[in-house]
Amino acid sequence: MPLQPSQALAELKKGEFAPLYFLHGDEPYFIDQVCDYIEEHALAPAEKDFNLVVLYGKECDMATVLGHAKRFPMMAQRQVVIVKEAKEIKDIGKESGRNQLLSYTENPVPTTLLVFAYKHGQLNGNLKLTKLLDKKAKLVQSKKMYDNKLPDWLSALASEQGFSITPKATHMIISNVGNDLQRIYNEIEKVRINKKDNESINDADIEQFCGISKDFNIFELQKAIGIKDRVKALQIMLYFIANPKANPSLVIIAALFAYFSKLLILHHSSDRSPKSLAQSLQVNPYFVRDYLTASRNYNLPQVIKIIQALQVADLQSKGINSASSYHDGEILRELLIKIMI
Repeated sequence: MPLQPSQALAELKKGEFAPLYFLHGDEPYFIDQVCDYIEEHALAPAEKDFNLVVLYGKECDMATVLGHAKRFPMMAQRQVVIVKEAKEIKDIGKESGRNQLLSYTENPVPTTLLVFAYKHGQLNGNLKLTKLLDKKAKLVQSKKMYDNKLPDWLSALASEQGFSITPKATHMIISNVGNDLQRIYNEIEKVRINKKDNESINDADIEQFCGISKDFNIFELQKAIGIKDRVKALQIMLYFIANPKANPSLVIIAALFAYFSKLLILHHSSDRSPKSLAQSLQVNPYFVRDYLTASRNYNLPQVIKIIQALQVADLQSKGINSASSYHDGEILRELLIKIMI
């Protein structure tokens, strides 16, 4: 079975280096994590000048890659060859290139640590090459993280950096960035360099260091809609409309769809205990009370009608069933009216 990136990292941190790694999948953040660790720790600093080779797939073919891999290290235990953008290797999709890699995988050079960073895609599991890599090398699969796993991952990331993070600050980052893990990491880095260790990251920090307004964001829009604060909801929506690059209509519509989908789940939940609802809604227990309030303000028929309106708005924002003169701002304004009438 392919390794998860966390498993590969755990082995590497124990000093267990294999001759061949093939990292593939749809989540580039974890692939970069493994590559960066190998680049940083597989060689001593003094060994890197002569024994670290970084190649880029678009600039080479398989013969070039394997030519480097078959060399011997200079005054070191091993050499490291990292192929970034490996998906772009000129012949990796051709039989000739794959046959060369098949042959090398059968007998990799033991003094070389060869890494393929095959991002934004994955090898076909039925390929002979994939099966051989799984058997003879370290085949690492980096899967896209589900949205409901993001809060826990972000909390763990902050903890690794020496901080705790409040649920609201977590929600602000995720609502603004989505499931782009590298961007989430970058936002936490902005806070880290400006905060002392062991402090809590809150919404004011996110506003100050990340430029995400603590008053005008998706989280606050959802909260205003949930309590039926029409004035606040309109203010936030008008802010979004005035700043379309930072607040794309598709992102706003998708976030509201996810919000009302949770209300739909809540209306069908027989167990209304906070713990049970937190699990079924896949939210932090801190937010359960907000969803319960919203469920009292929007009954089941209203939620269904709003989800239908969101589907229409989604199509309109993509230019489907919409007049050419119908701008995103008008779509969002009309959507808010349909939600809050």
